Amino acid sequence: MKKLDGDMHDLVVRAATPADLDSVLAFWKVAAEGNSISDDRDGVERLVARDPQALILAESDGVLAGTVIAGFDGWRCHLYRLAVHPDRRRRGVGSALLAAAEERFVRLGGRRGDAMVLDRNELAQHAWRAAGYGPEPQWSRWVKPLTD
Repeated sequence: MKKLDGDMHDLVVRAATPADLDSVLAFWKVAAEGNSISDDRDGVERLVARDPQALILAESDGVLAGTVIAGFDGWRCHLYRLAVHPDRRRRGVGSALLAAAEERFVRLGGRRGDAMVLDRNELAQHAWRAAGYGPEPQWSRWVKPLTD
């Protein structure tokens, strides 16, 4: 757990626990753009069971203010679900979450972080650019659903 002072009164950044999962799923319906095939209780439970430090939460005054998933597979560092509550944006929550994710990656030996950002989400694109990330136009994401 990391406590930060600044614009957000008593911002606490910490790993999620199984007890947080229902509130995280409800939070994503308000704060996250789009849906993921894994945005259900079973998917998030598997994430936290496999890698208890991957789902990082930011809380302000005891209220969930933001999330990020910092997944590391031993080779690549992947960032998902960077989401900040609309009422708490532009107050350093996203920056604090990304700093925590990047610190985690460095501790694990990661060399580069990548994020998937929806093409239509201009607000997110601005935030990622401000954090030092940039698109790689030579790549396309190819997907195949593995379940019905």
